[in-house]
Amino acid sequence: MSDYMVRATAANGQIRAFAVTSKELVETARRHHNTSPVITAALGRLMSGAVMMGAMMKGEKDLLTIQIQCSGPAKALLVTADAKGNVKGYPGVPDVILPPNQNGKLDVGGALGLGVMSVIKDIGMKEPYVGQTELKTGEIADDLTYYFASSEQIPSSVGLGVLMNKNNTVKQAGGFILQLMPFTDEETICKLEERIAEMESITALLEKGDTPELLLKEVLGDIPFEAAEAVPVQFRCDCSKEKIAKSLAAISKKDLDEMIADGKGIEVKCHFCNTDYHFSTEELQGIRK
Repeated sequence: MSDYMVRATAANGQIRAFAVTSKELVETARRHHNTSPVITAALGRLMSGAVMMGAMMKGEKDLLTIQIQCSGPAKALLVTADAKGNVKGYPGVPDVILPPNQNGKLDVGGALGLGVMSVIKDIGMKEPYVGQTELKTGEIADDLTYYFASSEQIPSSVGLGVLMNKNNTVKQAGGFILQLMPFTDEETICKLEERIAEMESITALLEKGDTPELLLKEVLGDIPFEAAEAVPVQFRCDCSKEKIAKSLAAISKKDLDEMIADGKGIEVKCHFCNTDYHFSTEELQGIRK
C-alpha cells in the first residue's frame, strides 16, 4: 500500500501512538483544488493530522471535522475524516503565494495567521462534541498539540510535514501523534521529551524512506512499542448526484421555481473534490415535485 497508518502502544501502555504516510492523499487534494505550495502544505498537514484523529474514534459511523478560520490570506481550511482512514478537505483560498519563512520553509504560519481551530466530533449523540481553541502558531502540528492539551486535557506531541517537488507536486507527507496516559511515569516522559527535541524533521525522516513504523521508532527511541495492523488511508469524497439532489430538495420551492423558470438548469460543485454536477430543467422539476 502507498499511504497507510499504524496505531501503537508504547512503554507498557503508558503511551498511545499513531503515525502515517500521506503523500498520495495530499497530492490528490492538491490536484482537486489546484493549490499553491503553501496551501498544499497547510491542507496536507491538517488532513494528515485529521486522519490519525479519526482513527481515535470508535464507531464505524463516527465523523471528525476540523475547521480553521483565520485572519491570514488562506482565510480557512476544513477537513473531515472517518474512523476507517478516509479523509477529505478544502481550502478557503487555494492559490496563496508567500515568500519562505525565516527558516527557508513554506510559511504555513504566515498563510494562516491568527484564528480559531474548531474540532467537531459526531459520534452518534444528540449533539456533536465541539472543542475550540485559538491558533498558537498556525503551523498545524503546534495547534493540534495545544488543542489536545487545552480541550481534551491529554498531554500530546504532534509532528506533521509536507515536502514539495520543484514542479509543485507533493514529494513527501506524513506525521505522528503521541499521547500520554495519566499514569505515565516521569522517566518515560523525560526520555520522550529528549528524543523529540533531538529528532530530525518529519520531512527529513520521510525523505530517508521512513515508514510509519520507522517514524515511531525514531520518535520513541529505545522506548518499546507494539504496532497494530496497518490501515490504508486515502483522500475520499463521498459526494454523488443523488446526495446533491437531496440537498436541492431541502431548499424553498420559490428558489427551485426560479431555477426552473430560467430554463438553463444549474451546475452544483462539491467543495471537497470540485466535481461538477449538472441538473437539467426536467431534473429540477422532478426535485420540485
